[in-house]
Amino acid sequence: MTDSRDQRLRAIADLIRTRPISSQDEVAEGLSALGYSVTQATISRDLEHLGAVKARRDGLLIYALPEQIASPANEGPQMAAVFRDWVRSVDFAGNLVVIRTPPGSAHLVGVALDRAELAQVVGTICGDDTIFVALRDAAEAPTFAEQLQGLRA
Repeated sequence: MTDSRDQRLRAIADLIRTRPISSQDEVAEGLSALGYSVTQATISRDLEHLGAVKARRDGLLIYALPEQIASPANEGPQMAAVFRDWVRSVDFAGNLVVIRTPPGSAHLVGVALDRAELAQVVGTICGDDTIFVALRDAAEAPTFAEQLQGLRA
């Protein structure tokens, strides 16, 4: 990465951390105020590179960085909030747990799962509205799916 790109990425991350940003236009305005001139495509790539996703905060849908969504130390309440807001269904097949979300929301839930560092999870694969969670043992799938389903309550 170039120094200017590094600086721009830091500036975007600072904007997301310090104020509610709900659109790429708001990111562009914030960057412009800091002296950056970038295209929407660049902003989109930068947000993807940072792992920024839309999250519900105080009733608003705003960008959040992965570290703002969930962490192993406080996985319980934040993970439950992510599941309540974004998970439509949880099912299992073999050693996979399949989670369905609204379109464009799978990444948000996947990040929360990955950051939780759950012992039985080998890894996750996120699409647009579906997440596959690979478990170490197929025998754990029904119980794990039930636990995740319980987070939606």
